[in-house]
Amino acid sequence: MAEATTPPAAPSPEGGTGLRLAALPPLALYVHLPWCLRKCPYCDFNSHALRGELPEAAYLAALVADLESALPQIWGRRVGSVFFGGGTPSLVSAGGIERLLADIRARVPLLPDCEVTLEANPGSFERERFRAFRSAGVTRLSIGVQSFSDAALQALGRVHDAAQARAAVAEAAAAFATFNIDLMYALPGQDLAALDADLQQALAFAPPHLSIYHLTLEPNTGFALHPPPQLPDDDLASEMLDLIIARTAAAGLTRYEVSAFARPGNRCAHNLNYWSFGDYLGIGAGAHSKLSFADRIVREVRFREPATYMRRALAGTAVSSAQEVAAAELPFEFMLNALRLVEGFDAALLAERTGLAPQRLDALVGTVLEEALARGWLLREGQRIKPSAHGLDFLSDVQQLFLPPSR
Repeated sequence: MAEATTPPAAPSPEGGTGLRLAALPPLALYVHLPWCLRKCPYCDFNSHALRGELPEAAYLAALVADLESALPQIWGRRVGSVFFGGGTPSLVSAGGIERLLADIRARVPLLPDCEVTLEANPGSFERERFRAFRSAGVTRLSIGVQSFSDAALQALGRVHDAAQARAAVAEAAAAFATFNIDLMYALPGQDLAALDADLQQALAFAPPHLSIYHLTLEPNTGFALHPPPQLPDDDLASEMLDLIIARTAAAGLTRYEVSAFARPGNRCAHNLNYWSFGDYLGIGAGAHSKLSFADRIVREVRFREPATYMRRALAGTAVSSAQEVAAAELPFEFMLNALRLVEGFDAALLAERTGLAPQRLDALVGTVLEEALARGWLLREGQRIKPSAHGLDFLSDVQQLFLPPSR
């Protein structure tokens, strides 16, 4: 589904990777809105507790300036999905989202079936607000519920309670044809019965999509400095995952990615693009981009601090760092994403998305791939390679097999 058969050529720096992409991958747009009502102690995203009034107009102007500065890198390419992430994007007014989408459409062509997702938290929920987002052009809502238990929500530092969570999901179900519920498991003091109660409550809304994440203690977070008590051990967490898989399957949701479950026709197009090593332009404070050209693949990062980002974006210098991905790193980067998919990937996609010649790919990954197959972590079905059930349980170990020797 490549968007261009003649990728835009640009001079590669001396000592470049020697890639040749015959076609560019699909392109997505990620828009980062960094403010939250309160920073959660488990969160390692670039989010900032809101102090005073949201600088909506100034930030949206910076986003538009950032996008305009990036246009030469994506000229002529169409965008298949737009994702408003954060932070808590639902703190921005529906009118602000509508104006921003209009500004985006005026600068980049969106595919007719472009998926537009907005993350929302129950703590920023107001009745009719979700309908206003739909009228603004959002096609899919992702609701950060995390739990329907008041005790668990308090332990996670969330600003909403269980009643607000239920009201927000009910409103999303009424306003949107498709939406996602985010849940977490392996929470402080959580047992199988408590997780089952959360699952049953979520599934009672018949969600088209469900994302369920294991609570992890990420570096530089509140929980890393002060770990919460009574975290489930690995054996209990494994039983919890088994329960999640059983309950979702019984409810008609298919596990298509490590943490994602969906009904037919409701998989997240934006995340599928990430997992198939597609391209994405990220605008906003701390946003990341991965962009392919005829002879190289480049990663970019925007300035993280919102005030600095706004100032630099308006000056046309929002990018804080840009780096060409080394050829030896590309197979690992591809596998880091593609092996998250339960259905795996066609072997030809690895060459297509990395731009590496088959003989070079074989030198980089051939032995490692055979080792993963021999261990039973990966399966080969014709030209398709996918993780086994055992491989999904030890996914990080499988992915690390593909790290280049220098790392």
